[in-house]
Amino acid sequence: MAVLTRLRDFVSEERWEFAPHERPAMPGSPGSPEHPLRRRLTYALVGTLVGLTGGFGNALVAANTTTLAGALGLDASEIAWLPTVYVMTNVSINLLLIKFRQQFGLRPFAMLFIGIYVAVTFAHLFVHGFASAIAVRAASGLAAAPLSTFALYYFMQAVPAKWRLRAIVLGIGAPQCATPLARLFSPELLAMSQWRTLYLFELGLAALSLAAVTVFRLPPTTRQPAFEKLDFLTFALYAGAMALFAAVLGLGRYVWWTEARWIGWALLAAIPMLAAALVIEHHRANPLINTRWLGSADILRFAVVTLMARIVLSEQTYGAVGLLTVLGQNNDQLGPFFTIIFLATAGGFIVSAVTLNVERLAHPVMLAIGLVAVAAWVDSSSTSLTRAPQLYLTQAVIAFAGAFFLGPSLLFGMTRALKEGTGHVISFIALFGVLNSIGGLAGAAILGTYQIVREKANSAALVQLVDPTDPQVQARLAAGAKGVARVVGDTGLRSAEGGALLAQAATREANVLAYDDMFRLIAVLAALTFLYLLFLLLRREWRARRVSIA
Repeated sequence: MAVLTRLRDFVSEERWEFAPHERPAMPGSPGSPEHPLRRRLTYALVGTLVGLTGGFGNALVAANTTTLAGALGLDASEIAWLPTVYVMTNVSINLLLIKFRQQFGLRPFAMLFIGIYVAVTFAHLFVHGFASAIAVRAASGLAAAPLSTFALYYFMQAVPAKWRLRAIVLGIGAPQCATPLARLFSPELLAMSQWRTLYLFELGLAALSLAAVTVFRLPPTTRQPAFEKLDFLTFALYAGAMALFAAVLGLGRYVWWTEARWIGWALLAAIPMLAAALVIEHHRANPLINTRWLGSADILRFAVVTLMARIVLSEQTYGAVGLLTVLGQNNDQLGPFFTIIFLATAGGFIVSAVTLNVERLAHPVMLAIGLVAVAAWVDSSSTSLTRAPQLYLTQAVIAFAGAFFLGPSLLFGMTRALKEGTGHVISFIALFGVLNSIGGLAGAAILGTYQIVREKANSAALVQLVDPTDPQVQARLAAGAKGVARVVGDTGLRSAEGGALLAQAATREANVLAYDDMFRLIAVLAALTFLYLLFLLLRREWRARRVSIA
């Protein structure tokens, strides 16, 4: 009996008498007491650990899909399900988790979901095929969602109350730093014991996070009844629709959009499900998703700009890395490249936090998108001789811009949600999650599809220029045949090998040209988004002047 009592006290919320200035901003979030410096440093370290753990959950898989495909015997379309199914389950779960915290408190929330994450990560070690890999990745997407929230809360406790908004920028930034670190550490991890070492590393981080959260508690929160019966119906419809959209965007370019029949059926099911969820919420007194507020002009403009930003920021994760892969470079050879990306990403979040101005949140977003436009245009002059050192500067600029944009973008919507009331925060979290998760998949889908189409067009154009009677073509064929003369004795086979080598070179050049076309597309989209933001800012200034004159 005494053991059960201690266990209950261990996982239950502490009792706390809050001073007026210490009360949580909303039920489910921690209080804001003053902390000594040593405790603040501890909170910052725990926030960094938990944030990186949550980020590594998907980054390690996304950075090593080729290795995992070989180990599990999967083709390209099958291995693409692993990062996609993670997003399918991760994108919507925060809708319910916010209400769980409000009703049951932070401590039970932390112990339950971080414990589940440790168990799911441990289950990865027993993956032996496609079905089991899909199951554990789906469960991992559900279990990892709270980690980014806890990273944000721990960073908020690490700074004085007047700097809490700056801490939000750092809290949301910690998980983003995991992507370049995953590519940086992966070669050494894989060299130890093949693919299972990736999951052992993730399991170690998850266990450390559980221990840290267990020992260093967040201040307790206030609680209130939160769940309603219709919440679960709305969530089922909304989460199902978002999962189907994520599946279509994540797999469309692998199975091809017009070839796989299941894509049409998925969209046919997803659109009515989403419409039904929104209709239900539109007529509720206490909606889970406030459709009227989300449909306001200010929030719609925010959604358009954020979605376009997520699409153009895919230039780095898909464009630059894809180009270097086509040119024969992999994670083993790109250590300095990803080190620079990590430093630029961390620097972007730090500069964003230091320079944050709540009155001018649109300006850093506009600056970030403008930087992406310039860097992508510079990358569009890449050739088959381009290597990672030629991309250091432009990719550092894009990494900085992606980090610099994210915090102000979150705060732009969050401050407007809090002005309308704490009930609007859930609606904003739903919107922001969709814009970032689905927007990231949409960016890779759009850019990947465009790159494939342009590669086919460029390849056809190059093949038309290859004339067997051209002396330069004949010299290239002869050089290729001569290169294999020591291992191929037959003259006919040597000539065939020379032709094959020329075809490989033409395919490589077509791919490089396609990536250049894609970089130009990104530059144009980023420039248009920049001009749209500039127009909105100038219009706002003009209206403010008219009001002041009046």
